Amino acid sequence: MDSDKVKEILSSGLGDCDIRMEIDGNKVVLNLVSNVFEGLSRVKRQQKVYALLNDMIASGEIHAVTIITQTPDEIGG
Repeated sequence: MDSDKVKEILSSGLGDCDIRMEIDGNKVVLNLVSNVFEGLSRVKRQQKVYALLNDMIASGEIHAVTIITQTPDEIGG
């Protein structure tokens, strides 16, 4: 899996976002911090990320994904 491709997809869909990722084969752990998650439930946040990665998941390029989403305010406080 191309980590640069994943970052590009996430950046284009989430805008200004701090992206940290760990890749192990076709499994990826994402830790994302962005204002775009403000006011969204945990489920809505994950749905937003899954929608961006849907093509990679459908193709099997990504088999499993763990998503941690936070806003900058949640990090600071």
